[in-house]
Amino acid sequence: MSAAAAATATRRLRAALLAWYRRHRRDLPWRRTRDPWAIWISEAMLQQTRVETVIPYWQRFLARFPDPAALADAELDEVLRLWSGLGYYSRARNLKAAAEAVVARHGGRVPDDPAALRELPGVGRYTAGAIASIAFDRPEPVLDSNALRGLPRLYGTRQEADAPTVRERPWAAAAGPADGPAPGDLNQALMELGATLCTPRAPRCELCPWAAACNARAAGDAAALPRRAPRRAPRAVFTVAALVLRGGRALAVRRPARGLLGGLWELPGGEVASARAAGPAALARVLRARTGLAVRAIAPAGALEHGFTHRTLHLRLFRCEAEPGRVRRDGWDRHAWMSPEALRSLPMGTLGRRALARVLAAGDGADPPPRPAGAAAPARRARERR
Repeated sequence: MSAAAAATATRRLRAALLAWYRRHRRDLPWRRTRDPWAIWISEAMLQQTRVETVIPYWQRFLARFPDPAALADAELDEVLRLWSGLGYYSRARNLKAAAEAVVARHGGRVPDDPAALRELPGVGRYTAGAIASIAFDRPEPVLDSNALRGLPRLYGTRQEADAPTVRERPWAAAAGPADGPAPGDLNQALMELGATLCTPRAPRCELCPWAAACNARAAGDAAALPRRAPRRAPRAVFTVAALVLRGGRALAVRRPARGLLGGLWELPGGEVASARAAGPAALARVLRARTGLAVRAIAPAGALEHGFTHRTLHLRLFRCEAEPGRVRRDGWDRHAWMSPEALRSLPMGTLGRRALARVLAAGDGADPPPRPAGAAAPARRARERR
């Protein structure tokens, strides 16, 4: 195809997609604003998360942090508490770090230059392109998982999408349509197409504005594209954790800011070798090693299973009472003693909240088991240790 013919085809595809989008787009709250900060928050939240889940989180987060300065000044615990349940918590940590950088480098204003955006913590090609195109009309391509499904189907790319020779093709294909009027609408249209019509299974090709030009539809293999390498089975991980009680208070621990579930609070515990090893004796050993505390009166409180991207976590839960002694943290950066119900106010991940609900229900709000006759009363600890 000649350059002129390719340009004409791109203009036609662009016009058809924009016309379809303006008739059929969903009325989403972040589409009613050109505020780059509000758009940025929505794009961060929408990564790996469904629209209907994001809407109330976006509204609450933006109400509390209406601009970068508000987020930059906030405590990380508060940020993670508002994010709690949304998952992929590195997004929240990166947003806070980026807000601090915007305040320090750009006077609190979100920059309109894609290169400057990409220099901010956690901002890659996708997020920078979304902010620049939607908020500032910059001709930057934007590809999310939905768009990365539609373009290979349109052009009939049948190699594995993750192959090095293939990975950049969709971005190159999207750059042409983005270079024209209303690049923000064009990018949102491409993502909307994948979210509503060009779906992973049973794509609704008969309604697609690109149906006549789609290679995959003509070949009858749209649902099979894009091709991806088989995923490895998730690794099984076995863990134990407990509601550790002393003097009517429960122990909570916080994970370091970096890493899986960074900055979130949880019940103390740790990994064991196997499901058979996940018993009371293992819990006592883990707690002694990771908190320095000896525990007694260990009672089972149920079990949970939780899937992460590359692992399936099998968690056995317990309730127990801690002997007197100072907490010595191994693998956490902070701990607190508080009433069991007060633990609910801490920023926790989905698994942490499920585990907390399970151990509280197991005890039904009861006091910890009584101490043996003649045992010393537990020393009251300060509420928090940093």
